[in-house]
Amino acid sequence: MPPTYRQRLRVEGATLATCGAIGTVILLAGVDQSRRSPASTIGQLVVVGLLLGWLGPRSVGRAIASSRPVGVGQVGSGEPTPLWQLPMIIAGLTGVAGGLAGWDAGLRVTGGCLLVGLAQAVLLERLVAARELRLGRRFYRIPGSRILRGTLLGYEAGSV
Repeated sequence: MPPTYRQRLRVEGATLATCGAIGTVILLAGVDQSRRSPASTIGQLVVVGLLLGWLGPRSVGRAIASSRPVGVGQVGSGEPTPLWQLPMIIAGLTGVAGGLAGWDAGLRVTGGCLLVGLAQAVLLERLVAARELRLGRRFYRIPGSRILRGTLLGYEAGSV
């Protein structure tokens, strides 16, 4: 059986948060320019956190509301994003931001990844857990899910 949507959120979120934290520590410890404009960096990360708290639950709610029943063979791969890709993505985004706008922008990228990962692994996973319990369903990511178009979920009724 493939990983559930909750398992995906936990694993991907924890990995993203860990990579973001490591990148943040590296930049703060090793690059003086990353400590430039701390008020701006903090302010932008607060905005990211607020948006995550507002948009994240809505996104999960929409995905669950539009979920459909599927058979065992139709659940989808359920495989999380290959975890080895996340550090490379974060490093690439951080490098581009740092090169174009300064390493304080790179710090905002790593800090943002830390916040997004924590939101996934903790907040969104708990929301899905509550819905699964209430609805008596276990949700799985199904084919057709895309970053910009949203997550498509299927479920096996009575699977909790």
